[in-house]
Amino acid sequence: MQITNHHGHAALRRGRYSEPGRNYLITSTTAQRQPLFDDPDIARVAARTLHEQRLWRNSELLAWVLMPDHVHLLVRLGDDESLSRLVARVKTIVARQARQVRATGLPFWSASFHDHALRHDEDLLAVARYIIANPVRAGLVRSALDWPFWDCAWLPHAASDLIEAP
Repeated sequence: MQITNHHGHAALRRGRYSEPGRNYLITSTTAQRQPLFDDPDIARVAARTLHEQRLWRNSELLAWVLMPDHVHLLVRLGDDESLSRLVARVKTIVARQARQVRATGLPFWSASFHDHALRHDEDLLAVARYIIANPVRAGLVRSALDWPFWDCAWLPHAASDLIEAP
């Protein structure tokens, strides 16, 4: 019997299944974890781009946050595409727009992404709060309201009781 090592990107894809209408928490890092979104011009372009309907087609972006070297997205997958195809399109278009602001010869995103299919009984608002509180947990700000690069479909309800640093 041969033992297969499922480390790295292959392990992230193993068992990945795209279910239309399912909510997914997606995390994608920048290439070599470069803090590209520390540049406010790149972060602004990425934030604007995330709001473009051409990215999502019939999928829906419910919440997101840009961190210095990664992005978290809460997405409801549409009926006519796979999760991998959706994430590839988002990463490609965000990178293309960002390169118009700051040209770089390096790759923009890492090749892979992590996804978590939410159970039907998981509280979407709680997951959205978790996403947008990332800058607080990372010690970047005391309140998520102080971080400029996030959004949530449930505004202002989701922001009303965000976790704040002590």
